[in-house]
Amino acid sequence: MENLLLPLFPLETVLLPEQPFPLHIFEERYKLMVGECLAAKAAGVGPQEFGVLLVRDEHFATVGCTARILNVTRKYEDGRMDIFTVGSRRFEVLYTDEEKAYLRGGVQFFDDDPEHEAPSDAAAEEAIGLFRSAMQRLRQSPEVQIHLPRPYRHLSFRIASPLPLDMEFKQEILGLRDEGERLQCVTRAIRQWILHADHVKRARAKAGGNGDIHPQS
Repeated sequence: MENLLLPLFPLETVLLPEQPFPLHIFEERYKLMVGECLAAKAAGVGPQEFGVLLVRDEHFATVGCTARILNVTRKYEDGRMDIFTVGSRRFEVLYTDEEKAYLRGGVQFFDDDPEHEAPSDAAAEEAIGLFRSAMQRLRQSPEVQIHLPRPYRHLSFRIASPLPLDMEFKQEILGLRDEGERLQCVTRAIRQWILHADHVKRARAKAGGNGDIHPQS
């Protein structure tokens, strides 16, 4: 039963599948956690990834996503480290265990329900076009390289993760098990964000500002 417990890392963010996720590890309990994950990865036995959960006001979500450690990019003399991870598997926390310095949980992994159809090519292309427009506004440049190769299995996650969308919204789509429905939600959210960004830019231009776009609070 010990090996079935997933190390948990509550953070004020939502990790989505396939999302690149660099982390600076400085707390002792999480240095221990990451060290044990790296040891398990080297041995090929035990938990090799940890679960990221959104925490707000000391309450954490019950649905999260695991972070798979790709490499350690820097180690510090005091034991701190920079690691590069990527979002991997979604899970639901069934119960928690506090026997170690860091939190662990008994979890159930899940994926999309197989009976749901994949989004149409037209829906995927519309979403990608809106994503390109949003990134052009964020980077304030028309020259934005967008590389989203097929298959579009997790397209919704791949276009939502780099955008400054609301954390509660990202948490909501993390739990959806239908890519078609999820992509529709993300498409609507991006369209609304573009309208907001354009409104802010026009307002700042009238006020003599520089038109910088900042994430919504």
